[in-house]
Amino acid sequence: MLIKEITRRVNKENVWQAVYTAGVVLPRPVAECRYFHRNLNPKKLIEVGFSRLGSRMTMARTIKLYKLPETPKLTGVRALRSEDIPRVTELLSSYLKKFPLHPELGEDEVAHWILPRDGVVYSYVREDEGGDVTDFLSFYSLPSSILNNPKHDSLQAAYSYWNVATTVSFQDLMHDALILANRLGFDVFNALNVMENDQFLKELKFGIGDGFLQYYLYNWKCPKIDPGGVGLVLL
Repeated sequence: MLIKEITRRVNKENVWQAVYTAGVVLPRPVAECRYFHRNLNPKKLIEVGFSRLGSRMTMARTIKLYKLPETPKLTGVRALRSEDIPRVTELLSSYLKKFPLHPELGEDEVAHWILPRDGVVYSYVREDEGGDVTDFLSFYSLPSSILNNPKHDSLQAAYSYWNVATTVSFQDLMHDALILANRLGFDVFNALNVMENDQFLKELKFGIGDGFLQYYLYNWKCPKIDPGGVGLVLL
């Protein structure tokens, strides 16, 4: 009923195509993607049952395994500001053209989706020595309630969003994303195997998730594509 009502309202705005995701398989997905999870607070994640203590691993060794530095390793990293939007739009638009399925976003749309909002989305850029923005990263917050646990009542999860690396490796950029999310108090960092995320998932100690996320197009015919061809993350 909710989906029908959203569709009705969108149609009244003369919009007749859409993209959406779901954990269930409906006829028919355009892409089947998978979540990967990187522990930031392994002790809490084990205590709430999100993850398990590995065989022949102690809690102390697990905490040490996932420990991150206190500060970003890359130089020139700072929070995204409104004056950065034209340059970030340029970087993002150029990057997304690599992928068969991607949105075309103007500056107003980029500003709406990625300008930092506490508790919603966190975005950072990297400047070179001349002050030019060369790379950027972002992630969004999606907390969950924890029921019937004596120690914890919420799980703070960060989700990888738009990320573009032009002067540094993608792995180094995302390593700093983990550091920044950890500093903000997130317990876990999640990422889909879309775009070029496969470049860093294994090296940065992401674990494979249990389920899949299906991508769907409404009222638009499209052949099925691999996760690496998806240049879209829905907030």
